[in-house]
Amino acid sequence: MRQIELLAPARDLQIGIAAIDCGADAVYIAGEQFGARQAAGNSMSDIQKLCSHAHKFGARIFVTMNTIIYDSELEQARRQMMEIQEAGADAIIVQDLAILELARQGGLDGTGFRLPLHASTQCAIRTPEQAVFLESLGFSRLILERELSLEEIRAIRKAVSCELEFFVHGALCVCYSGQCYLSENISGRSANRGSCIQACRSRYDLADASGRILAKDKALLSLKDYNLRDRLEELAEAGITSFKIEGRLKNASYVKNVVRDYSIAIDSLIRKHPEYLRASFGHVSGGFTPDTGKTFNRGYTQLFLDGKRSGQWSCMDTAKSMGEEIGIITSLSRDKSRIIIRPISNKVVLSNGDGFSFVSGSGTVTGFRGDVCEGMSIRCKSTPELFVGARLFRNISAAFEKEIERNSCTRMIDVNTHIHFSRNDGIWTVEATAVTEDGREASSTFQASDQDAGNPEKMLTMLRNQICKSAGNFRFNMDAYEESAANSGHEGPVPFMTASFMNSIRRGLAEKLEAMPCISRELMYREPHPDSGKPFPKEDASYKCNISNRLSREIYALSGAKTIDKAYELSHKGDAELMRTKYCIRHEIGICPRHHRAKDSGPLFLINNGRRLALHFDCRKCEMTVSEVTPDIPRPQK
Repeated sequence: MRQIELLAPARDLQIGIAAIDCGADAVYIAGEQFGARQAAGNSMSDIQKLCSHAHKFGARIFVTMNTIIYDSELEQARRQMMEIQEAGADAIIVQDLAILELARQGGLDGTGFRLPLHASTQCAIRTPEQAVFLESLGFSRLILERELSLEEIRAIRKAVSCELEFFVHGALCVCYSGQCYLSENISGRSANRGSCIQACRSRYDLADASGRILAKDKALLSLKDYNLRDRLEELAEAGITSFKIEGRLKNASYVKNVVRDYSIAIDSLIRKHPEYLRASFGHVSGGFTPDTGKTFNRGYTQLFLDGKRSGQWSCMDTAKSMGEEIGIITSLSRDKSRIIIRPISNKVVLSNGDGFSFVSGSGTVTGFRGDVCEGMSIRCKSTPELFVGARLFRNISAAFEKEIERNSCTRMIDVNTHIHFSRNDGIWTVEATAVTEDGREASSTFQASDQDAGNPEKMLTMLRNQICKSAGNFRFNMDAYEESAANSGHEGPVPFMTASFMNSIRRGLAEKLEAMPCISRELMYREPHPDSGKPFPKEDASYKCNISNRLSREIYALSGAKTIDKAYELSHKGDAELMRTKYCIRHEIGICPRHHRAKDSGPLFLINNGRRLALHFDCRKCEMTVSEVTPDIPRPQK
């Protein structure tokens, strides 16, 4: 049997609890410092509370420490690692190799550190050689690069035996993860330090060497969101253990919606493939019907999963969420505050408070709220950019948001209950045994009355109805009741029992089970040994290795690197690539010499507020790079 894990993001404690309740097998959340989303830090007290809730279901909590760390911060990082372990977390997600050495050393007071370390996607793991190197240092799990194909994932799976994790949903960085230096270059705010300005979502002009504008005021580096819900079976077959949802800055409704959708998909996958099992326990009931088309998205893509470029990867018109297309504007009032639309289908239903967006005549995306929606009529504040013929999108469904808020999911551990009756000196005794789906077992004996039930069949039906309810985090059933009763020789008379007596049986068992920790499934643990890893797969450790402290530098030296560069943040190399990506603007706009047989356009440049960035095209690898314009590269003419 192989575990399948749905890994959800959490900005804070409440969102983490909601993710678990909606079906996540694990949640990743930032601690107080060193998380790659600086705006999403959490106290150790909140992490402890989240761990306590998750562990009721055998679910896991992973804490992110996936920034690069400076020498002056190493002891601070050590203290946080030990606090995370004490809070009850199950693993730490890291980028900086120094944490391997800190984990090996443990606390300064002699306390050992025993949490698994997961290599963050910021480690840019996209080859078997990189994977083997990181596994050899003691990582228990590798979080793979998002631009990989299924074939490349299979090659990595064949090369290593540790767990593999892969993003399946959410926002996409255009650059290989951990190797984007554009934010640092522009503003001094490093993505590898958790403070990315998201320059890839900005708008640019695209110019050739002569200054001719090929595209104007477009989000040329902004990618659509990832959505691999329909590819989970293939990813599992390729060797992925954990399916990861992006979104540690997203709100609660987003996380609930996406988690519920993917949890349902994984349950379906497991029904089809009994060789797989969920990494945690409990069944989700109630709640809402998920729909990822109704939550924040920039449109969806599957990137390079099939090993080829297909469809549009970018969302050039806007880096924001356009939402679902609902129709065409057919009529406008004079002041443009009342709209009539022709819906794209008869399934479109509008609600007061819906949010709408459209592309204006100037090419910019404009949004507005529908204050009053009646049929296909929308009343709103005057919006001058509106025009007849505009395609209208809904990016906020007020009715759907209310449904998510009102209808909370409930997660319960299934319990099988066995009932045995016996009679001694005329007094009935009821022995009840309960076994949870994770293997906990509790038994209790209850003294019933000396009376026989007048109608045994009716009394047994009543018993079943009272036992088969929920108590605490448990959902009881009596599937084994009849067999137990028959084996005990009491097919005839049964004791008279009141409803309160029956309920006390269930509550008593629940209290005993609640006092026992959930028997969670095993999570892979490898001892960190940063001084005895396999050789580094390259001769030189460049600035792209993000080496920012003495401990990580020592690890690369011990692994055979002949030259070791400092991290970009410490060196600001003038000739550095600021980005390297599978995404290619020439391909996206149809002027790729290789795929579209277009004439080579020569050097291309991105222009934003007077800043020029040079694009280079490595057609052999089918990759694009972004770098600073240097004197030997011609500047576009004004």
